[in-house]
Amino acid sequence: MEDLSILVCDDSETIRKQMIDTLGTIGITNVYEASNGEEAIFVCREKEPHLVFMDIIMPKKDGIAALKEIHHQFPHVKVVMASSTSGLAHLKKSKLLGAYSFIQKPISEITLMNIINKYLDERSKSRSKV
Repeated sequence: MEDLSILVCDDSETIRKQMIDTLGTIGITNVYEASNGEEAIFVCREKEPHLVFMDIIMPKKDGIAALKEIHHQFPHVKVVMASSTSGLAHLKKSKLLGAYSFIQKPISEITLMNIINKYLDERSKSRSKV
């Protein structure tokens, strides 16, 4: 997991820090952060993380708009949408725009591990086919 890079994008500094701490406890140390969709797109351009955990409701550029742009410019970057509200409309729109997954906040360590393991398993399978 040392080569795995993750971007945590949320307008709440507290949530970002909690996620970064949790990722650290499970062995992920290559973590970037952004506080809105504009920053997330910039970080993706500069660092090209493997996974992005993206809040939906944020200032400047919301998660849906950022997802659309990231998916278009960096189709290999997997974006996981996170929301504290269970909006079915957000879920449908996220899936249509190419979201890798959709999770409910607060995000537990088990949820993070499940998504990371799913990503690593898929990456391993795709590499073994080459």
